[in-house]
Amino acid sequence: MKNLHLPLVIEEDEDGIFIISCPSFKGCHSYGKTIDEALINIREAIDLCLEETSPQEINKFVGFRELEIVYNA
Repeated sequence: MKNLHLPLVIEEDEDGIFIISCPSFKGCHSYGKTIDEALINIREAIDLCLEETSPQEINKFVGFRELEIVYNA
C-alpha cells in the first residue's frame, strides 16, 4: 500500500454549497453542504477514479496561479 497526496480545489457556490475538485483526475468533482461532507464525498469520487486509473496515469500537479483581470462592473 502507498499513500497518495492529491491536491484539492475547494469552492463555495452562490447557494453556499462546497464544491471540491481533484485536478489529478479528469472530471473528478463532488460537493457537500459543509466542507467536511464535501471531503467525504470527494474521497468516494477519488476511489472510483482510482478503480479506472493506475497511479502512473495520474495527472501531475504543477501548482496554482492567480490571474488578475480588469472588467467593467
